[in-house]
Amino acid sequence: MVVLVVDGYNIIGAWEELQKLKETDMSHARDRLIELMAEYQAFSGYRIIVVFDAYYVKGIASIQEEFKVEVIYTKEKETADECIEKLVKDIKNVDTQVYVATSDFAEQRTIFGSGALRKSARELYIELKNIEIEIEESIDRYKNVKPQARIPLQKNILETFEKWRRGDK
Repeated sequence: MVVLVVDGYNIIGAWEELQKLKETDMSHARDRLIELMAEYQAFSGYRIIVVFDAYYVKGIASIQEEFKVEVIYTKEKETADECIEKLVKDIKNVDTQVYVATSDFAEQRTIFGSGALRKSARELYIELKNIEIEIEESIDRYKNVKPQARIPLQKNILETFEKWRRGDK
């Protein structure tokens, strides 16, 4: 199993689209990141965990699931880095490869020590864009495939049926 743990606010601060949303409404930026991670999850099949610390959301810790993405809000005095480090230690085992998406160099060094691998914000962004391109190409290929008739018919008979279907005489 592959698990991707995302440092939510670090990614929001690193991606231009999310930075712009953050300037007007932080909750929209969080929601958009979760949507993007849901697309990533649907394509990759990975388990995705997005961690937000209590810096922007005060209150008790919570764990939610949105679109098959686990969203964790830390306790008020707990940083996202601390939460991510605990998660990596709990999740990492022989059968599970853990990646942490963050551009925080200190956090990257810490998670390396726990056996996880890192993805920078830029690497994750590039992967998402590549996924979007693959999905578009797949849709285009699907649109261009003509359905095969279950019973092979001669071309003139197919043309007659098509005229009947369209109401032409």
